[in-house]
Amino acid sequence: MQSALSPASARVANQVISAMAGPGAELRPDQEEAVAALCVPGARVLVVQATGWGKSAVYWAATAIRKAEGAGPTLVVSPLLSLMRDQVEAASRAGLVAATLNSSNPGEWAVIEAALHQGRIDVLLVSPERLANPGFGTRVMEALAGRIGLLVIDEAHAVSDWGHDFRPDYRRVAAVLARLNPSTPVLATTATANQRVTDDVADQLGSEALVLRGSLARTSLELSVVGALAPIERFAWVVEHLPILPGSGIVYTLTVSDAQRLTAAARGVHGEALQVAAYTGQMDSTEREALEEALKSNRVKALVATSALGMGFDKPDLGFVVHVGSPPSPVSYYQQIGRAGRGIDRALVALLPSESDERVWHHFATATIPDPAQVERLLAGLAAYEGGVATVPGLEAETGLRRGRIEMMLRQLAVDGAVERRETGWAATGQAWAYDAQHYEGILAIRRREAAIMRAYVAGEACLMQLLQSSLDDPSAAPCGRCSVCAGRLPEPLVARPSAEVVQRVKSLLRGETVVLEPRKMWPGGAYGARGRISPGEMAGEGRVIAFADAPEWRELVQEAFQGDAPPSPELRAAAVATLSRWKRTWPGRPEVVIDLAAAGYTRLAAGLADHLAAAGHLDRATLAMGAGPHEVSEMGSGEEAAYWQQALEADGPCSAAVRGRCVLVVVDATSSQWPITVAAAKLRRAGAKTVLPLLVHRRP
Repeated sequence: MQSALSPASARVANQVISAMAGPGAELRPDQEEAVAALCVPGARVLVVQATGWGKSAVYWAATAIRKAEGAGPTLVVSPLLSLMRDQVEAASRAGLVAATLNSSNPGEWAVIEAALHQGRIDVLLVSPERLANPGFGTRVMEALAGRIGLLVIDEAHAVSDWGHDFRPDYRRVAAVLARLNPSTPVLATTATANQRVTDDVADQLGSEALVLRGSLARTSLELSVVGALAPIERFAWVVEHLPILPGSGIVYTLTVSDAQRLTAAARGVHGEALQVAAYTGQMDSTEREALEEALKSNRVKALVATSALGMGFDKPDLGFVVHVGSPPSPVSYYQQIGRAGRGIDRALVALLPSESDERVWHHFATATIPDPAQVERLLAGLAAYEGGVATVPGLEAETGLRRGRIEMMLRQLAVDGAVERRETGWAATGQAWAYDAQHYEGILAIRRREAAIMRAYVAGEACLMQLLQSSLDDPSAAPCGRCSVCAGRLPEPLVARPSAEVVQRVKSLLRGETVVLEPRKMWPGGAYGARGRISPGEMAGEGRVIAFADAPEWRELVQEAFQGDAPPSPELRAAAVATLSRWKRTWPGRPEVVIDLAAAGYTRLAAGLADHLAAAGHLDRATLAMGAGPHEVSEMGSGEEAAYWQQALEADGPCSAAVRGRCVLVVVDATSSQWPITVAAAKLRRAGAKTVLPLLVHRRP
């Protein structure tokens, strides 16, 4: 392929770059090589370069050149909504018309699609999920058939199931490639592909694909590990450091709950003097976009975020990234810290590892691997539907499998051709499915290797940047001379431990937070039998949770309380009374009778806590009879677990007389699913209870 642009093409490209980056800006030689390669009909180019290298500049310049030559619009496939918004703005500065079709702007789809048909759009950015949508394929992809001027696959590592962020819907790109005019150039870009992923993506592009790979070192980043902190100390460390960290930045947590609680702690300690906000995938797109803009304009010091704020967020002067807990992959970690230091000389990056990281790594390592027995169960459930088309909620009721697991398996099965998505749901294609044990064992082996690298990173066994580069098979990996391992110390202004005063203040603040337990509203079907909405006369009332999941302020108390089946400690009894004191301002009626429910088998804990609350509140006591059976139900599907509790719990006899016409407080030791609470509430309501208010000691993750 040619190695340089023609003078005319170079002028067009540099006009675009100067419009985007400022007067006098030009393509660098390595960027020009990529653009020149894309000017060859039928080119297939894979660019693997560090975050901040300027991969988007390549496809904007190539688009402008192709447009000048009379080619059709560029189609960019990207999972990054924030990047899409940035790119639409960048295109307008470059004199190009760009638009995006994704889940955040359905109200604009009709107008954009009309403009596309009329040839008034130069660049269309779409999410991989759009490609998987049958309606989109009919309306848009058929309209573009044969006239796409350039296809861009952004974050191309997600095409490969060997990658850290494989997205089954991304495999729809293969269908686009198959229908593509053979003369249309294709560009794939990523900053996070090891050699195996690079080879896989290049192979999917075609045997003649040109791979342009550069060094992945980031000289502006000062990497550090701050270890040996208890869970509550990690929160306190962040709260104490936020005011003195440079500029504005991102604090990553592994869960939505941690993001919300850490934000609450920072606000509680610093008040209006420090602006911080939580950012999670549970927020709608409008709220997330507003928070991104607030960070870009430095109206907030930090966003406390889950991985929902990962790829595609572009703030060149981001001054710091802190992780509370280690991501499961050094590749995803490299990707997230790559948000910092793109346009400044120095940015601080700190990792605060957790002792529970290994459990999280194991979950992510296996979450996308299909279980053959569950797949067969899902396919059987699909076949049971009249007409052969089923919705995800319908399959949940039919199979008893959890909804998130069903959604993941359907996407995997679609990749393998066994199912297909239709306008009204999912249907089997008739193609046989077989579990490829060798393939998936290979994927697990890679993920175990990544976990070993993260373990070495946390332990500081080598230069931190070198370890990250090595995880991506970067041949230029070498000691950086700047990280906490190379320097032998934490950089200023980081310290190893937070003050005892801040630790105590954060703990007290968070223990005062109210955690609401929303009642389940639907029966699961499956083995339980009943499906559909739970009637108001059977539903539990809104409850309260003392300790939620891995909440750091309760971690030590939870470990002590559930170490063995012992009576509740004075600390736990006090916490329960404090929870009720806050709750009484909003409950529908004062409890009159207390019932214990040892859903996880901690009989003495549940009964002891119920006894204490009954004595403290002058309430009657009653017991919900429980038949013999296992308390370990974590592997059961919703239908199976609900059926188990339906058989195990008995609300007749003395219990029925005690609850009739009264408001009942049910003290529950622990559950993750809420099915014991849901079934118990229904039985108590049928026995005549006026209201059932659950108090859950530990909502398990």
